[in-house]
Amino acid sequence: MQIAEFVEQSLGRWRSQRSGHNLAFQHFEEVRSTIDISARSNDDAEVLKLCQLHDVEPDSIASPFHMEWEGESDWDEDESPRGNCLLVPIPNSHDPSRGLLLRSQGYAETIPSVGRYVFTEEGMFVLATEYDRAAAEERIWFATENLRFRVSTIKTSNGTGILTASFASEVRSLSG
Repeated sequence: MQIAEFVEQSLGRWRSQRSGHNLAFQHFEEVRSTIDISARSNDDAEVLKLCQLHDVEPDSIASPFHMEWEGESDWDEDESPRGNCLLVPIPNSHDPSRGLLLRSQGYAETIPSVGRYVFTEEGMFVLATEYDRAAAEERIWFATENLRFRVSTIKTSNGTGILTASFASEVRSLSG
């Protein structure tokens, strides 16, 4: 699989049910979310701004997209998890199954980040991102066209300990 195909398969509205284990707080959390994933053009102003922030030539990018989510957590009923993020893939010119992913907001730390992605032979998207105080790994794969799974871990910055682990099943909304 290549990044353009993965992004195309991911577009739309998804209902997500995620269970997470926060090992630092010894807490289990369930989150139900709605995730909207939409394509952005390569010449979108925000895409170009993110490219400039990371000194990336806009002609090297492919299939930028935007994610927005809002959910309900059983951990903190007063505050619902919500946010948005612009993602800009940069495929490797020699191996299109690998590349970099620019994010306007990281997964483990809410700062702009750059991760490395690879597609396995089975078509699983694997993204590894190192931050100042942590490292995140996300794995996403499609069981069917409208069902995908996501596994995430956040580790200590030196990679010796796992802080959180989560699993999500995500179903595409087929109604308008």
